[in-house]
Amino acid sequence: MEPFKIHILGCGSALPTLRHNPSAQVVELRGKQFMIDCGEGTQTQMRRSRIGFNKVVAIFISHIHGDHCFGLIGMLSSFGLLGRTMPLAIYAPKEFKPVLDMMLKTFCYDFDYEIQFHAVDTTKQQVIYEDRSLTVESIPLKHRLPTCGFLFREKPTLPHIRRDMIDFYHIPVSQINNIKNGASWTDEEGREIPNSRLTTPADPARSYAYCSDTCYLPSLHERVAGVSCLYHESTYITADIDRAELYYHSTAAQAAQVARDANVGRLLLGHYSSKYDDEQQLLKEAQEVFPESQLTAEGMTIDLK
Repeated sequence: MEPFKIHILGCGSALPTLRHNPSAQVVELRGKQFMIDCGEGTQTQMRRSRIGFNKVVAIFISHIHGDHCFGLIGMLSSFGLLGRTMPLAIYAPKEFKPVLDMMLKTFCYDFDYEIQFHAVDTTKQQVIYEDRSLTVESIPLKHRLPTCGFLFREKPTLPHIRRDMIDFYHIPVSQINNIKNGASWTDEEGREIPNSRLTTPADPARSYAYCSDTCYLPSLHERVAGVSCLYHESTYITADIDRAELYYHSTAAQAAQVARDANVGRLLLGHYSSKYDDEQQLLKEAQEVFPESQLTAEGMTIDLK
């Protein structure tokens, strides 16, 4: 099974603290890296986590609050200083385009690589990126300005070849791809060997949903139903639900409700308010609703199986 990893680079909210950096993650799948949000200090966190810069093929920005994008222009500049030539795709709400253009014109006007901007319609759930390994969908969210999450879906793989059966029936190597694609085999005596005897089932396709800043959405579980892993912002505890509602954020318990109703594999909590010295109270509230909840922390790597 190919690695499908989520690297946590920042899980704090708007005000950086000595414990947490602002939002940033890297999703790694089959040799490619995809950055989600890029808060201040993301480059340093990448180096601490020993994540190389050269394999980042796309950056996804959920919305244009500073704690989700202040680190981007520095990241783009470093790509240029490191001699990048491969194009870089940036997916973000259309409102980000003039901001990005201004920063590029001011600070980064002599790159040797192309930046390809893709405006995301934050009101629709649709595929915005696709390659041979995965698709990425936008997830409409509700915050104080246009915001979306991102859903990474691994594409199904082919069944595994049973090498012992290939050897037993003396099947030529040239036929292996046909068998992976469902073909049976006829031996020298004319007997048909069914495909099910020559293969074992493919690994289940994995998925990861990143739900950035949002108020609680009772129907959100329908958009992320059954994902292997869900990240959902959990800025506040229930005692501070009035602040959550005021600033269009969610509590840990509300994040857990989404995870429970969506029947996800596990829930990652993050975007903690700087007012809490101990996030264990967030975890306790979430686990009372959805036991498979866990706190994120800088430097953590989640490996999806």
